[in-house]
Amino acid sequence: MQQEDIYAQLTSIFHDLFDDESIVLSPSLTAADVPEWDSFNHINLIVAVEARFGIKFQTAELESMQTVGHLVDLIQKKLVAQGR
Repeated sequence: MQQEDIYAQLTSIFHDLFDDESIVLSPSLTAADVPEWDSFNHINLIVAVEARFGIKFQTAELESMQTVGHLVDLIQKKLVAQGR
């Protein structure tokens, strides 16, 4: 799956989860850039991403994740490992 496709699906998740159609994802976007992105919504985001892409994150991966770009890279690596 190409990064553009991942960003498109993530955009849909972000718009639904944060109920904000104005969010524009970029590789440098962080939780600090989205007012509603607190620890509770971070968990909801990860659960939604895992469900949408059919992947699972390890705790260490989540702890090191700082930006949307890093999230996209992790998703892409997991999909490649699954042969998708």
